Formats: sequence, structure tokens, C-alpha cells
Amino acid sequence: MAFSLAQLIAQRQAEQYDLHMKYINPYMARAMQIIGFDKIYVRGEGAYLWDAEGNRYLDLLSGFSVFNLGRNHPVIKQAMMEFLSLDRPSLVKMDCPLLAGLLAEELVKRMPPGLDAVFFANSGADAVDTAIKFARYATRRPRIVYLNHAFHGLTLGTLSINGGEVFKKGFEPLIPGTVMVEMNDLDALERELRKRDVAAFIVEPIQGKGVYIPNDDYLPEAQRLCRKYGTLFICDEVQVGLGRAGKFLCCEHWNLEPDMVTLAKSLGGGYVPVSAVIMRRWIHDKVFGSLKRAQVHSTTFGQNDMAMAAGLATLYVMDQERIVERSATMGAKLLSRLAALKDRYEMIADVRGKGLIIGIEFRPPSNLALRAAWSALEAAEKGLFAQLVVMALMKDHRILTQVGGPGVNIIKLLPPLIIGDEEVDMIVSAFEAVMAETTDIRGRVWSMSAELIKHAMSPS
Repeated sequence: MAFSLAQLIAQRQAEQYDLHMKYINPYMARAMQIIGFDKIYVRGEGAYLWDAEGNRYLDLLSGFSVFNLGRNHPVIKQAMMEFLSLDRPSLVKMDCPLLAGLLAEELVKRMPPGLDAVFFANSGADAVDTAIKFARYATRRPRIVYLNHAFHGLTLGTLSINGGEVFKKGFEPLIPGTVMVEMNDLDALERELRKRDVAAFIVEPIQGKGVYIPNDDYLPEAQRLCRKYGTLFICDEVQVGLGRAGKFLCCEHWNLEPDMVTLAKSLGGGYVPVSAVIMRRWIHDKVFGSLKRAQVHSTTFGQNDMAMAAGLATLYVMDQERIVERSATMGAKLLSRLAALKDRYEMIADVRGKGLIIGIEFRPPSNLALRAAWSALEAAEKGLFAQLVVMALMKDHRILTQVGGPGVNIIKLLPPLIIGDEEVDMIVSAFEAVMAETTDIRGRVWSMSAELIKHAMSPS
């Protein structure tokens, strides 16, 4: 009997949460059940998902920005099918594959001046690990400086430059020589850099956790200080690059010229994991600077032809469909309309973002009954009000969102960059409806709070 993936899925689809409970991560499966996210999705197209019952959901997670071009984009899908039909000799390893050279060429065309050497890896964390490893070797300096609230990955190396303590707890000791400073505190940054032992300062131009945006002068001044003290300046564009923030690279908003840039997530078009570090040639030459060192750093699946083909198709679609411009236009519309709701709903403290990465932050209400309910949530676990909003958007409007990070009352929107006016209308009307519900202590939003508090306070 021939193997049939379609048959296997049809036969076992209903078991997916049971399988995860038994073999993978029962705590994650249980969390999905508690917040009402335990759907069985059977199809994805563009900005939407469909479940087994035929319900359609607007996806504002985009696989954490993997699906910038939406799910199953026809051009990239065709490229993947064409690639499979060619029987390419991928991963020969002892060669220099054509498609990797072509993708590197296309990426360099889109970079700030001076970035002309590329290393391909597999994931965002893999790319960041590579960048900090190269920075330490190229400068012969041991330390890395990063920001509070930063998120660069969860491998041991990237965890060492993670600004969220919840992710680090219990995994110490981490790699030595990393130090955290606060965003916008240039004095603190200079105090570290003037010691002249810092290999690199790494920063997300807009932080993914919380959607925190620096002051206008911070990143240009940080770059200047790095130049002054011989420290490499790394922009981690894994989530905010490739058009997400309304520019091809988010750092373009500040006209930055970093020494290294990391890319990943949507570079594979939603089909294949792939990441890249684009750097100044002298950094690359320091690491690989002789025939004996030609393979001193590598990764098995780096430069694999399927990933390179997906990357080439992704960049083609971005150009043809003017994705960066679309992100900027649709993002400005969505941001403006959501920000207008601040005047009507006092619990909206801030609406911020660039392009189509948007954070909505909440604050306690002034109404005594509502404030008591808010305080009860916060006492159980910080950030639970934002989780209520996320749950209501899913339950009542079939919109997938997420809390912006651990312990914060922020929700983050990461819609596919292909959304149009119809989706903007859907998002704004759904969010306004949920906020209207939150003004009534007897409404549906607050009715979910008791169950959420119970689970938050449970020791398991």
C-alpha cells in the first residue's frame, strides 16, 4: 500500500491534541484548551485559516511573522513544486551551490552600504548565534551588550542575551560576558562601550516582545558610540525585517548602517526554515580568513537548495507585489484607526508600531468595580487582562492574536503583509467590540476572568 499523507491526516486529524498531550508538550496543549485556541485547522490561505468545521479565522500571528506573504502564496508554492520536479543535487556539501550564490546576491542588493558577505543558517536564533560568535572572533573581544526586553532566541547563546528573566530562570549559568542595558539610556551604553572590551551591541530596531520602539535619536547615537569605541553594531531583523515594519529592513527608519544584520522567518516564504547573516566583508574574512579555516563555522542544512529557492521566490514576490509599500500603507491605516479608539476607551494606554507590527497596551480602569476585577487578575498573574482580550477576539470574532510578552498587558498584532482594507475593517471593528464589552463588568469578556484566574493560580 502506497504512503498517502492525505489519508494519514484524514484518519488521525482528530487526535492532534491527544498526541501532543502524550508525546510532545502536554502543558502547551492544555494552555491552548484553557484559552480556547484548541482548534483543528485544516487549511490556510493568504491571511486566513479554516478549521475542521469550516469556520474561517483571520490570522494576526502570521506564525510569528513567518507568513508575511500569507499562507500558501501561489507563486512560492509553484516555485517549490518546480524545485521538486528538477531533482536538484542539494547539500552536496563539498561544493558552492548556485542558488545560495543567487540568493546572497539578491540580499546584498537590498542591504545598507558595506554589507556584502552572507552566511546562511536555519533559524533566527541560529543566525543570532552566528552573529555574536563572529563578532567575538573578529574583534577579539569577549563581551556582548543587549537591551532589556530583548528577544533574540532561546538557544543557550541567544538566551544569554535575552532581556526576559522568565526565559532564563533555571537555565543558568549562561555564557559569560553579556550585559543588559535599558533602551534609550545612552549613558549606560557608553559606560559599557568605553571599557573597549565589548565585541558587539545587538538590538532589535523594534522589540518583538512588547513592541517597544526606541526614541528617535537612540539608535543613531548608539551606532555612533559603537563606531567610537570599536564595537560592532548588530541589527536583529529576524522578526521586524523583510517588510514587517514598512521598510525592507526596520533599521532603515533611522538610516542606520549596521555592521551585521540577521534575517529569518518569512525569508523562506512560509515553506522552508532559512536564515541569513549579512555582514561587512572584513568580519567574514576575519572568521574564514584562510584555506584552513574555510569550514570553521557551518551548519548541515545551511545553503540547502529548497530553502534558497524559497528565498529567491519570496524576494521576487515582495518586489512584484510591492509588499514593503503595502505594509507601510496598510499599517498606517490600521495604526491610525486603532489609535483613534484611545479617546473612547480609557483602558487603552497606548497604540504603537510601524508598518504591520503593532502593540496595544492596556492600563487599569478608573471605575471601582472594573478596577477591582483588574486587580484580581493582576494578583493572579500579571498581564491577564491582555489575555482576556486575546481570548475574546478569538471566541467572538475568530481573530488570532497574542499577548505581547510575559507579564505585560500588551497585545501584539502581526498580520500578513498582504492584508487589505477588508481585513483592516475586520480588525478595528472586532477590537472596538471587545473594548466595548470590557466596560461592562457583567459582560462576556469579564465572565472569562474567574476561570483564567483559577488556572493562573493553580500550581500545575
